[in-house]
Amino acid sequence: MARYRLEYSAARRPAAADRRLGMRHALVETLPGRAIVAGLAVRLAVLLLRSAGGGTGLLVGVLDTTASIAIAAGGGYFLLRGLAHVKRRVLWRVRRKLIISYIFIGFIPAILIAAFFLLGGLLLFSNFSSYLVQTRLRALADRAEAIASTTALEIQRADGRDVAGIVAQRESAAAREFRGASFAVVPLHRPCAAASPGAIAAGQDPPGSARIAIAGPWAHLEPPASLPPWVGCGGFKGLLVYGQPVDASGRTGGGTQLLVRAVAYPESASPAYAVVVDLLVNAEVRRAFREETGVELTSVSAVSAGAPVLIGPAGDGAGAGALAMSSLSLLEYTDWPTGSSEPAVAFMQLSIGEIYAKISAAQGAIGDRSFGQGLLLVLVVIGVLFLIIEALALLAGLALAKSITGSVHALFAGTERLRQGDFTHKIDIPARDQLGELAESFNSMTASIEDLLRQAAEKRRLEEELRIAREIQMSLLPQGPLVMPGLSMNAICVPAREVGGDYYDFFPLGGHRLGVLIADVSGKGTSAALYMAELKGLVLSLSEIHTSPRDLLISANRIIAANLDARSFITMTYAVIDLKARSMTYARAGHTPLMYLPGPSGGAPRSVRVLAPDGLVLGLKIDDGEMFERLLREETIPLREGDVYLFFTDGISEAMNAGDDCFGEQRLGRLIEEYADLPSDLLRDRVLGEIASFVGDAPQHDDMTMILLKIEDLGAVAALAEDEPAEVARRGA
Repeated sequence: MARYRLEYSAARRPAAADRRLGMRHALVETLPGRAIVAGLAVRLAVLLLRSAGGGTGLLVGVLDTTASIAIAAGGGYFLLRGLAHVKRRVLWRVRRKLIISYIFIGFIPAILIAAFFLLGGLLLFSNFSSYLVQTRLRALADRAEAIASTTALEIQRADGRDVAGIVAQRESAAAREFRGASFAVVPLHRPCAAASPGAIAAGQDPPGSARIAIAGPWAHLEPPASLPPWVGCGGFKGLLVYGQPVDASGRTGGGTQLLVRAVAYPESASPAYAVVVDLLVNAEVRRAFREETGVELTSVSAVSAGAPVLIGPAGDGAGAGALAMSSLSLLEYTDWPTGSSEPAVAFMQLSIGEIYAKISAAQGAIGDRSFGQGLLLVLVVIGVLFLIIEALALLAGLALAKSITGSVHALFAGTERLRQGDFTHKIDIPARDQLGELAESFNSMTASIEDLLRQAAEKRRLEEELRIAREIQMSLLPQGPLVMPGLSMNAICVPAREVGGDYYDFFPLGGHRLGVLIADVSGKGTSAALYMAELKGLVLSLSEIHTSPRDLLISANRIIAANLDARSFITMTYAVIDLKARSMTYARAGHTPLMYLPGPSGGAPRSVRVLAPDGLVLGLKIDDGEMFERLLREETIPLREGDVYLFFTDGISEAMNAGDDCFGEQRLGRLIEEYADLPSDLLRDRVLGEIASFVGDAPQHDDMTMILLKIEDLGAVAALAEDEPAEVARRGA
């Protein structure tokens, strides 16, 4: 603690000395101070000289500039010194460092993140609104094209008679949907659409004459008398702009900003006329836009000859709705005389609330709220919680920083002594806060080294007991391979820890019948090993009662479910091999599949089959085992010489290497196919070797157990008498 006080005093001594030296020392005894004094003196002399009517020469100007540079350089030096001094004074305390660190690491990034997502949301809604406007304009253009095409076909079906009446009728129908809709029928005179006599009623206008018929107000533009040369034979649909003269009040008389024009021809190889339809993007259309999309189109700025021209009213944004914002969309309109595409900027007023409400309304409702509104409410609640938590975190950070004192150095000194092996050193921190408790914990730790050593000895004792438990568990498993006429079987169990939950067994049932069992208790360690031992006794008892694997598993599930922990379960496959009947009957209770490689048959290639009949795991406490009994399936497989069967647990197929890749059932099946001709013990070693090579240095994460069963000479079994007992023996491991 004394060392800490000395360091603190040494750190503060330069600041106190600077204060004693004062301003006079800084300005007279230092070079930057002298530069400032000299610069001020020169500037004062120049000022007096100029006030006396002189000081206009080159030399005076140079002196004035040099003095200014000297003052700036000296001031910059003292400014940097002052900043360094302030930094040293402010950041010397750990508490202030923590406060500033928290502000820059926790608080400011939170504000930036919130601002980022807010701006991202605004950008998303702006782009989405632009998409909505352009989509609606394209839809309006499609509608105009459909009206023009229908009108052209109707004139064609009437053989050109009463064109004016047809156009007027179509205009009247369109005006009910689009106020201000205007129609015009113009003649065509071009190579791709030469006029033909009789295409329109007698008295058709000759080339160069006026339009054939018009209908509608045509208040926005003059109706076209002919089509410009750039309009092709495929017709036209697109966006045009127009404007009306501004009156004395500065208004445009309510003129619209945009219009949609479509040109369509009759179905003819040489059409003699074209139908032009104009639909105005007027106040009614804009109102429909807003009602359908929540976006109000206020004005358009069309760029013509490089000069922006405002067309139409700017709009007052009335009824913009909640969370309104302004945005714009880049459009392209067609210059009708030339056919060139020109840029235009559409200004919009968005109602984020309405747009979101329309989007969320399509998701259905939960009660009186839509699903989107519910999500928005949850988002608002989360945002409020975020602000509250951030505020609490700031307060907690400030309080935590305030509680930290210079005892950090004492803790560091104590840890250094401990690292050097001095366990008798005690640190003295009188503060009764968390650091004080940390000091007490440190002192307690140094005083309890003997307890730690005793705990290490106890750990070694427990490891020895676990080693003995492993030996006992291994003694419960069959020792060595099974020797039985017509059958070769080999098995292995490798626990992931000292003891494990995998279990396998095979036992004679009389009459040349053999029971084969493999099981996997969920989890690893001592609890799984105890359940494994309990399962062994249970299966041994039930195998003398039930000849059917399915019945045995049903009985085992009924007993195990009443005694097994609710968090545990057991997977198991039980098979009964009848060498006399040359069949194997088995059932699978949620265990890994059984791999079956048929014996040689006429030189055909042998392929592994994966057998996985339905079955639920044992030990689930549901519906008194009715679901288990309903789902469990029992299957019977005929035995042939050369058949290979592989029972295994998931520790074999799910063995993982350092890259978290599993060994897999396909790789396991290919091994069986490739080395099926090896004896069962060599085949087992081959499989284990391939798994070890695949896993490499990665730790074993689960118990590995497998049983290899090969059918050999069934003829020798058939020669035995029906009542002759099977000779079963186990060779040493």
